Amino acid sequence: MFKQKETSREIIIMRGSGEGEKSSDSKRSQLGKVRTKSIHPPIESQWLLHPPEENKPSSSLPKPGIKSMLNYPRKIRNSLKKLGSGKSLRIVLEGVHDPKYEQLVDSLREQLLVEGHLMERQTDYHSLLRFLRMRDFDLSKAKDTFVQYLAWREEYGIDEILKEFKFEEYAEVKKRYPHGYHGVDRNGRPIYIERLGMVDLNALLQATTVDRFVRYHVSEQEKTLNIRFPACSIAAKRHIASITSILDVKGVGMSNFSKTARSLFMEIQKIDSNYYPEILNRLFIVNAGNGFKMLWKALGAFLDARTLAKIHVLGYNYLSNLLEVIDQSNLPSFLGGDCTCSDYGGCLFSDKGPWQNPEILEMLQSTSIMEEIYDSEADSDVASEEAMETSQNEDCGDGGNTEAQKIHALEVVLMDTNKEIQALKTALDNTKAVSLEMFWNDLNNTLKH
Repeated sequence: MFKQKETSREIIIMRGSGEGEKSSDSKRSQLGKVRTKSIHPPIESQWLLHPPEENKPSSSLPKPGIKSMLNYPRKIRNSLKKLGSGKSLRIVLEGVHDPKYEQLVDSLREQLLVEGHLMERQTDYHSLLRFLRMRDFDLSKAKDTFVQYLAWREEYGIDEILKEFKFEEYAEVKKRYPHGYHGVDRNGRPIYIERLGMVDLNALLQATTVDRFVRYHVSEQEKTLNIRFPACSIAAKRHIASITSILDVKGVGMSNFSKTARSLFMEIQKIDSNYYPEILNRLFIVNAGNGFKMLWKALGAFLDARTLAKIHVLGYNYLSNLLEVIDQSNLPSFLGGDCTCSDYGGCLFSDKGPWQNPEILEMLQSTSIMEEIYDSEADSDVASEEAMETSQNEDCGDGGNTEAQKIHALEVVLMDTNKEIQALKTALDNTKAVSLEMFWNDLNNTLKH
């Protein structure tokens, strides 16, 4: 009934001086005078989600971790089979890259590598595609923006935040600033909700500081990229790379936005726009009264045209619009849905979603383990090749040291092989531990029943 069809289109954002409606001819005559901006289709559409299997040789598929799915625990392998015939976990997580965009991503990566920007986690296909979209696929601009992003990550200490930052005031902040992820929309995207009209800024700043809240926000963005999107991809059996957001502005007016509130809003908006681009699929602003509409005119000035095109400002009769995109079971009761999350203290405390599913998390963890081993194997192969190449080059020189050099090269290869064997043993131990734990859990559940 509410099946939504997503189509690819290009929207022209026109900003003229007039407020009234103009004829099509009049608009076309002014295209040279107004600023235009391409609005790209949903980011997921730039992956080939359903490639014809008969035209896709198996050798060209992404490598599933350590060359084979056989290393996964039995329960995880069975779960993988449920993803669909011919579609491995890696394909679901990665998407099958569109050759046109993959070529652009490869070109951007090459430019970054030439300048010495080698950060494998940040230079993956997904991250680079976001920055290319952000700059309308202008390689030079995308490269400059991405270099700024890498510098920001280092200066702001993103890796340290992920390892060390503890937001102990989480519960208190949630009470004073109701927000959080809750379920998925009809396309499998995570849903993010804020109740802006219930924010108590003075109480919020007694519970935390602006700096700590911004760090918490960054950690949540990283979690969305690295955990929520992959988990939603597994649950939806298709690549997921953006969110649907709902902003409840009931009761919001000019008095809600003090100087401190504006400063916090602008700081978060700057981080999201510059360093986490193209994550938002669409934003529904609901319960927008006259007070908010006046405020929106001021806030809109801080948003770029692409972001504005994704925002739908709705009044009080918004439910039918939301139900076109979100199933009623995934919509909190305060927005007209059926969910209350009574066991978790309310929907915005629950962080409900596929990223809370233990089996999906085990699959993601296993994928990470296998990928680390595969990377270790690749590094070992490179080191071994370099050692052998050095040995061969030196053979052409001083013949007196040839045997010693060969022995040294073989020792290097042997050490790398030992490291690889040790990594495989570690992965096997981890797999056994997970399988054993599953066995005991299943046995205990059986005995209880």
